[in-house]
Amino acid sequence: MKAFDELCREFEQLDAVSYTALLAEKSAKILPALRAVTGNGIDGTALFAAFVLGAVAADGKLSEEEYLLCYPLLHAFFGDDVNYDDCKDAAKHLRSESRAFKKSLDEIVDFLGLLSDDLKNEIVLVALMICAIDGKVSPKEKNWIKKLVR
Repeated sequence: MKAFDELCREFEQLDAVSYTALLAEKSAKILPALRAVTGNGIDGTALFAAFVLGAVAADGKLSEEEYLLCYPLLHAFFGDDVNYDDCKDAAKHLRSESRAFKKSLDEIVDFLGLLSDDLKNEIVLVALMICAIDGKVSPKEKNWIKKLVR
């Protein structure tokens, strides 16, 4: 548990340039691996987008920092129609639909169980990065991440 808290603090202190570079590096590894697992590029991208949105909505709030970090992926997936206010509303809605959110989380956890440990670790690190972008990994976000690694 101590190592997890230290990792949270490390990501909470990263600057925006480091976040962007690290997220690009992780995405460059994760997306092709997910595409290979699903056998379909679109499904792999959709899985990663859903996972990113789950990380963003883990605490039921969407900070502007989280949105800006995720914007390139969200834009690539949803096109020009994506904006901060719509994503903020979607995060609130997803969290308020607790039964649907729990089902989505269960499906993500089940899917992660099918992946190699290395790929699973990379995906969980991306989730932690997204949760920490606003400078604080909240208790709700920590609980969400812990469920991913069970």
